[in-house]
Amino acid sequence: MKQLILGGARSGKSRLAEQRAQASNLPVALVVTMQPGDDAELVERIRRHQADRPSHWKVVEAPTGLAAALAPLLAEGYCVLVDCLTLWLTNLLLLDCEDSLQAELDALDQLVDGAAGSLIMVSNEVGMGIVPMGALSRRFQDQAGWLHQRMAGYCDRVTLSVAGLPLEVK
Repeated sequence: MKQLILGGARSGKSRLAEQRAQASNLPVALVVTMQPGDDAELVERIRRHQADRPSHWKVVEAPTGLAAALAPLLAEGYCVLVDCLTLWLTNLLLLDCEDSLQAELDALDQLVDGAAGSLIMVSNEVGMGIVPMGALSRRFQDQAGWLHQRMAGYCDRVTLSVAGLPLEVK
Protein backbone atom coordinates (compact mmCIF):
# COMPACT_ATOMS: atom_id res chain seq x y z
CA MET A 1 0.00 0.00 0.00
CA LYS A 2 1.22 3.49 -0.88
CA GLN A 3 0.18 6.35 1.39
CA LEU A 4 0.64 10.12 1.41
CA ILE A 5 0.13 12.03 4.65
CA LEU A 6 -0.07 15.81 4.35
CA GLY A 7 -0.38 18.45 7.02
CA GLY A 8 0.87 21.73 8.32
CA ALA A 9 3.53 22.33 10.94
CA ARG A 10 2.81 20.43 14.17
CA SER A 11 -0.30 18.85 12.65
CA GLY A 12 0.57 15.34 13.84
CA LYS A 13 1.46 14.04 10.38
CA SER A 14 4.77 12.43 11.39
CA ARG A 15 3.27 10.79 14.46
CA LEU A 16 0.42 9.40 12.34
CA ALA A 17 2.89 8.07 9.78
CA GLU A 18 4.97 6.42 12.50
CA GLN A 19 1.86 4.78 13.97
CA ARG A 20 0.87 3.42 10.57
CA ALA A 21 4.40 2.14 9.92
CA GLN A 22 4.40 0.29 13.26
CA ALA A 23 0.94 -1.13 12.55
CA SER A 24 2.15 -2.58 9.24
CA ASN A 25 3.84 -5.45 11.11
CA LEU A 26 6.79 -5.12 8.72
CA PRO A 27 10.30 -4.05 9.57
CA VAL A 28 10.39 -0.25 9.23
CA ALA A 29 12.92 1.81 7.31
CA LEU A 30 12.74 5.54 7.90
CA VAL A 31 14.12 7.70 5.12
CA VAL A 32 14.92 11.18 6.41
CA THR A 33 15.55 14.12 4.10
CA MET A 34 16.59 16.88 6.51
CA GLN A 35 19.99 18.56 6.31
CA PRO A 36 20.43 20.36 9.63
CA GLY A 37 23.58 22.28 8.79
CA ASP A 38 24.61 24.56 11.65
CA ASP A 39 21.09 25.46 12.77
CA ALA A 40 21.02 24.58 16.51
CA GLU A 41 17.22 24.74 16.75
CA LEU A 42 16.87 22.38 13.80
CA VAL A 43 19.39 19.98 15.33
CA GLU A 44 17.23 19.94 18.48
CA ARG A 45 14.08 19.20 16.42
CA ILE A 46 15.86 16.27 14.80
CA ARG A 47 17.00 15.00 18.21
CA ARG A 48 13.38 15.05 19.45
CA HIS A 49 12.23 13.10 16.38
CA GLN A 50 15.00 10.55 16.97
CA ALA A 51 14.04 10.13 20.62
CA ASP A 52 10.37 9.61 19.73
CA ARG A 53 10.84 6.77 17.24
CA PRO A 54 11.74 3.14 17.92
CA SER A 55 15.50 2.57 18.06
CA HIS A 56 15.30 -0.65 16.02
CA TRP A 57 14.07 1.12 12.88
CA LYS A 58 16.54 1.28 10.02
CA VAL A 59 17.32 4.95 9.25
CA VAL A 60 18.55 6.11 5.85
CA GLU A 61 19.49 9.72 5.11
CA ALA A 62 18.50 10.93 1.65
CA PRO A 63 18.60 14.72 1.34
CA THR A 64 18.67 14.08 -2.43
CA GLY A 65 18.60 10.86 -4.43
CA LEU A 66 15.32 9.84 -2.82
CA ALA A 67 14.20 7.33 -5.46
CA ALA A 68 17.60 5.63 -5.37
CA ALA A 69 17.36 5.34 -1.57
CA LEU A 70 13.80 3.97 -1.65
CA ALA A 71 14.18 1.29 -4.32
CA PRO A 72 16.33 -1.21 -2.38
CA LEU A 73 14.33 -0.74 0.83
CA LEU A 74 11.05 -1.51 -0.92
CA ALA A 75 12.66 -4.51 -2.62
CA GLU A 76 13.82 -5.82 0.79
CA GLY A 77 10.26 -5.81 2.16
CA TYR A 78 10.42 -2.88 4.55
CA CYS A 79 7.54 -0.59 5.34
CA VAL A 80 9.31 2.52 4.07
CA LEU A 81 8.46 5.82 5.74
CA VAL A 82 9.70 9.01 4.05
CA ASP A 83 9.78 12.13 6.24
CA CYS A 84 9.49 14.39 4.38
CA LEU A 85 8.96 15.23 0.72
CA THR A 86 8.95 19.00 1.14
CA LEU A 87 12.34 19.00 2.86
CA TRP A 88 13.69 16.86 0.02
CA LEU A 89 12.18 19.29 -2.50
CA THR A 90 13.77 22.22 -0.66
CA ASN A 91 17.18 20.54 -0.88
CA LEU A 92 16.74 20.10 -4.62
CA LEU A 93 15.57 23.67 -5.21
CA LEU A 94 18.55 25.03 -3.27
CA LEU A 95 20.90 23.18 -5.63
CA ASP A 96 19.60 25.62 -8.28
CA CYS A 97 19.98 23.09 -11.09
CA GLU A 98 16.85 22.56 -13.16
CA ASP A 99 18.21 19.37 -14.77
CA SER A 100 18.88 17.77 -11.36
CA LEU A 101 15.48 18.82 -10.05
CA GLN A 102 13.65 17.36 -13.04
CA ALA A 103 15.71 14.14 -13.01
CA GLU A 104 14.97 13.61 -9.30
CA LEU A 105 11.25 14.33 -9.74
CA ASP A 106 11.04 11.98 -12.73
CA ALA A 107 12.86 9.22 -10.82
CA LEU A 108 10.52 9.56 -7.85
CA ASP A 109 7.45 9.57 -10.11
CA GLN A 110 8.60 6.38 -11.83
CA LEU A 111 9.48 4.62 -8.59
CA VAL A 112 6.29 5.50 -6.70
CA ASP A 113 4.06 4.79 -9.68
CA GLY A 114 5.46 1.27 -10.04
CA ALA A 115 6.24 0.55 -6.39
CA ALA A 116 5.00 -2.60 -4.76
CA GLY A 117 5.11 -2.92 -1.01
CA SER A 118 4.45 -0.55 1.82
CA LEU A 119 5.39 3.11 1.34
CA ILE A 120 4.29 6.00 3.56
CA MET A 121 5.28 9.51 2.49
CA VAL A 122 4.94 12.56 4.74
CA SER A 123 4.86 16.09 3.38
CA ASN A 124 4.02 19.61 4.49
CA GLU A 125 0.88 21.07 2.96
CA VAL A 126 2.03 24.58 2.05
CA GLY A 127 -0.63 25.60 -0.44
CA MET A 128 -3.36 26.64 1.98
CA GLY A 129 -1.94 30.00 2.95
CA ILE A 130 -1.02 33.19 1.18
CA VAL A 131 1.08 33.24 -1.97
CA PRO A 132 4.65 34.03 -0.83
CA MET A 133 6.33 37.25 -1.94
CA GLY A 134 9.73 35.83 -2.96
CA ALA A 135 10.30 34.05 -6.27
CA LEU A 136 12.01 31.03 -4.68
CA SER A 137 9.22 30.69 -2.11
CA ARG A 138 6.57 30.84 -4.83
CA ARG A 139 8.48 28.27 -6.87
CA PHE A 140 8.68 26.00 -3.82
CA GLN A 141 4.95 26.34 -3.17
CA ASP A 142 4.13 25.57 -6.80
CA GLN A 143 6.51 22.60 -7.02
CA ALA A 144 5.23 21.19 -3.71
CA GLY A 145 1.63 21.42 -4.91
CA TRP A 146 2.43 19.66 -8.18
CA LEU A 147 4.48 17.01 -6.35
CA HIS A 148 1.62 16.34 -3.94
CA GLN A 149 -0.87 16.01 -6.79
CA ARG A 150 1.32 13.45 -8.57
CA MET A 151 2.06 11.44 -5.42
CA ALA A 152 -1.62 11.46 -4.44
CA GLY A 153 -2.44 10.04 -7.85
CA TYR A 154 -0.08 7.10 -7.28
CA CYS A 155 -1.17 6.44 -3.69
CA ASP A 156 -3.90 4.15 -2.44
CA ARG A 157 -4.51 6.33 0.60
CA VAL A 158 -4.15 10.09 1.14
CA THR A 159 -4.64 11.64 4.57
CA LEU A 160 -4.64 15.26 5.70
CA SER A 161 -3.61 15.64 9.32
CA VAL A 162 -5.22 18.60 11.10
CA ALA A 163 -4.73 19.32 14.81
CA GLY A 164 -3.57 15.75 15.34
CA LEU A 165 -6.66 14.32 13.67
CA PRO A 166 -6.54 12.37 10.40
CA LEU A 167 -8.93 13.43 7.64
CA GLU A 168 -9.08 10.74 4.97
CA VAL A 169 -9.00 12.35 1.53
CA LYS A 170 -8.60 9.20 -0.56
